[in-house]
Amino acid sequence: MRKIFLILFSLFPILSHAEEAQNSVPKIDSGDTSWLLISTALVMLMTPALGLFYGGMVRKKNVLATIVQSLITIGIVTVLWIIYGYSLAFGPDLNHIIGDLSWFGLKGVSFEPNPDYGATVPHVLFMIYQLMFAIITPALITGAFAERFKFKTYLVFIVLWHTFVYLPLAHWVWGVGGWIRNLGALDFAGGLVVHISSGASALIAAIICGKRKGFLTEPMPPHNLTMTIIGGAILWFGWFGFNGGSAIGSNSLAVNAFITTHIAASSASLSWMIVEWLHNKKPTGLGIISGVVAGLVAITPAAGFVTPISALFIGLVAGVLCFFAVLMKTKLGYDDSLDAVGVHGIGGTWGAIATGLFATKSVNPAGADGLLYGNASLLFTQILTVIVGWIYPIVVTYIILKILDKLMGLRVSKDEEIEGLDLSQHGESGYTF
Repeated sequence: MRKIFLILFSLFPILSHAEEAQNSVPKIDSGDTSWLLISTALVMLMTPALGLFYGGMVRKKNVLATIVQSLITIGIVTVLWIIYGYSLAFGPDLNHIIGDLSWFGLKGVSFEPNPDYGATVPHVLFMIYQLMFAIITPALITGAFAERFKFKTYLVFIVLWHTFVYLPLAHWVWGVGGWIRNLGALDFAGGLVVHISSGASALIAAIICGKRKGFLTEPMPPHNLTMTIIGGAILWFGWFGFNGGSAIGSNSLAVNAFITTHIAASSASLSWMIVEWLHNKKPTGLGIISGVVAGLVAITPAAGFVTPISALFIGLVAGVLCFFAVLMKTKLGYDDSLDAVGVHGIGGTWGAIATGLFATKSVNPAGADGLLYGNASLLFTQILTVIVGWIYPIVVTYIILKILDKLMGLRVSKDEEIEGLDLSQHGESGYTF
């Protein structure tokens, strides 16, 4: 009996170490996984919603082509992401610039959690959640060259832009080892990676593509504002997954991001409406929904770092800034058809800077305090990343578009533009009555 007792007693350390080892293995949390699954679906819905938002603002002869530009982006970017995109954006770091190809074809991206990107959710779920961000970003650019861009050229543009603009930026900001991440810059859900990059690229694309035939000399009113408002409302709905899901868990951080997202969108809709009312004597539905989107863009980098009252101020300023930024395009002489620069470029820039002002560790201990909480260095870091976020996409997008213009041509012919892209590019019409 004594021998049996000694043997059992000697096993206790082994059993204890085995239990510790088991406890140290990351475990999937069903609540976190459920929320990220829902958020992934919400963000996926945003790209078709963007198609509706943009589609209602163009003339009816271009509505289908505009929606299709968003729709096909889902297919193209998904294939690229699975093959090499995710590995380059989030894979093991190479010199703080890009990920390597260790995860090529999703090799090694399993159902086990990756502690670096989500310790309580399957790695493959984090992968597909990030895919939805990669999809919508180039689709945002289409607002700059709507109603005049060749469809076949657009397909190649998406491949090149995703590869040479989005993937490096995503790694710099979000990838473990990325140099902007190492600086301590904060971008909760894509102010720089998504909105500044697309807005900067939209600016150079609008300039290189040139103006639409008849721009500023003939009326070009939106053909279906009902469609635009519905698309914008769905974007608002999807943005709860865009920002709330970026907490990568069903937790208080997700709740804060959810709340700040809604507050900023609401306050920006009011400030845009008021300033438009004062400026143009009437408030418009297009203005109100544009204000909503401007607020959503501005809060994106800050949603998980700022308090609700800060979100209110961020939204109020975003509505005013983006309204005047949209007005500036006619004075500066470029044709950003659907205001991608004024809303996403300027809204994202303000949001990134506002993060440097209003961020607080009381909301997110893993973040940093901003200027108003005694840390001026964060503001300087955010401004530096804004500068990079504008210059890099402009330079690379310029090179891509110039090459494509030489090889394929960017614009449809004059007759095709007059006929409309629905018929000239797709052989079908958005409406048949």
